[in-house]
Amino acid sequence: MQQKIILVTGATGAQGGSVARTLLAQNKFAVRILTRNANTEKAKALKELGAEVVTGDMNDIESLKAAMQDCYGVYGVTNFWEHFESEYQQGKNLVDAVKATGISHFVFHTLPDYNKLSSGKFPTPHCDIKAALQEYTKLLGIPATFLQVAFYYENFLNFFPLQKAADETYYFGFPQGNTRLAMVSVEDIGGMATTIFDHPEAYIDRTVGAVGADDTCEKYAAVMSKVLGKKIKYNYIPHDVYAAFDFPAAGEIANMFEVQRLYIPNRQIDMIESYGLNPDTLTFESWLRENKNKFEKHLTIEEATTV
Repeated sequence: MQQKIILVTGATGAQGGSVARTLLAQNKFAVRILTRNANTEKAKALKELGAEVVTGDMNDIESLKAAMQDCYGVYGVTNFWEHFESEYQQGKNLVDAVKATGISHFVFHTLPDYNKLSSGKFPTPHCDIKAALQEYTKLLGIPATFLQVAFYYENFLNFFPLQKAADETYYFGFPQGNTRLAMVSVEDIGGMATTIFDHPEAYIDRTVGAVGADDTCEKYAAVMSKVLGKKIKYNYIPHDVYAAFDFPAAGEIANMFEVQRLYIPNRQIDMIESYGLNPDTLTFESWLRENKNKFEKHLTIEEATTV
């Protein structure tokens, strides 16, 4: 029997790549990936694993419709940090194409509406746009599952790397306060998404959280200290202080953490379901041990630059 086809958008990125690789490894569905450039190394690598590669662009709805022809399902992910406010139109194009082609199961990466959660106090476009796209998808009556992914463990390797303090300790900091911070490895999203595709009757018309850990930042710092063999602390930076930092997204990132601090006390239920979806989901400590060499390399550079 011919396998049903799932189109994965963003497959040359971290999240879409995880979904595409896991679908290919499980071999329950045929995998088609959408990319703007089929000649990139990541696209070629997925083709070697068995994916069909098609070219298309989120700004071109006709190319999206063409890519979805004969597909059973679509995994959709949009990227605010590459396209900013244009993310909404790109996401709308994706949703409209899904509707037009009669996709049977649309799994869409979205996020909660942080502006609504805070009654308009802390607008957070990279979350709010995805929330608006979720509502638009519902409005069209598309058979969909919305996967709301937590803060990536991997953010500690790029966006929030450990910094060395004057007293020879290390720290990370942002406005999360003492509220639990839900996190997950981007590599574990694939296992969750593939289970969702495999059980449409259980997951269509549902919102599911992807969470591998849900603890306080002080406890994450303690785990880092244990695994990395360094004294690592969490530095709570108040919202207004963080928002005034000199980088373009400081205000938005500050708002994100402030909404989580004030309005999302925990995501324990999401975490329980995530481990059911993907039993191989990594705890923060397990992920940290797997990536210990990357942290050690960073800490060595930090030490060298502060001598």
